[in-house]
Amino acid sequence: MTDIEDEAREVAKGLVRSTIAVVLTGAGVSTASGIPDFRGPQGLWRRVDPSLFEISYFHRDPLGSWRLFMERFGQLKEVRPNPAHVAIARLEEMGLVKAVITQNIDGLHQAAGSRRVIELHGNASRAVCLECGRKYPIEEAFRAVSEGRLPTCPVCGGLLKPDVVYFGEPLPPDALEEAYRLAEATDLMLVVGSSLAVSPANQLPIVAKQHGARLIIVNMGESMLDELADVKVEAPVERFMPMVCAIAEDMMGQRSPCRASAGLA
Repeated sequence: MTDIEDEAREVAKGLVRSTIAVVLTGAGVSTASGIPDFRGPQGLWRRVDPSLFEISYFHRDPLGSWRLFMERFGQLKEVRPNPAHVAIARLEEMGLVKAVITQNIDGLHQAAGSRRVIELHGNASRAVCLECGRKYPIEEAFRAVSEGRLPTCPVCGGLLKPDVVYFGEPLPPDALEEAYRLAEATDLMLVVGSSLAVSPANQLPIVAKQHGARLIIVNMGESMLDELADVKVEAPVERFMPMVCAIAEDMMGQRSPCRASAGLA
């Protein structure tokens, strides 16, 4: 058995033994689906000034901000979940994962089959009215932008904005409150594909540890909380998570749809 399989077995064993396991995911889960991360060597902030995604810039130049968003995120609907997303959804299906808290805006966890997903930074598939709060498919806003018009709410006429958290905006209070409740209740927090560099998401593992949870971090490269981790794994998440899933299925005597993607077939 290889070192990575030993690590996958340890993580699977922890999930099987846990009562309330929670997964926290970051951009590293979606890179294998072709979505660049933000802070890595090829990350978005190497190519785009982050200040252009500040809410103050959106209000100064909403049409220009919409055009930039459309250019950078307009193709997300064509992106498909990778084996890491599928494995996490399967772990939830088996009852081993109670919820997924994600910093991602791509909706790939839901597309893979995850049911309880707490989106800390919103979802790029929607637009939200800044006046009345109604939400619409992002394609409706994109059509207006393509025609050189500001997207507005058909009900109240308010300005629409991508339903994602811009710099300078608070996180959705309901999502943040639920995430903190889960962090306080979990007995195992599994961080997947996050460097834990962004607050307040990076406070959730600290809260979990303070309430007695084990902390497992799976990430290529260092994370900001490696010293707090009970287990730290450096492996591609799209390879490692199917391994964890397949081993957990074996432990529980269940059929193993994860086995092929884990390379264990």
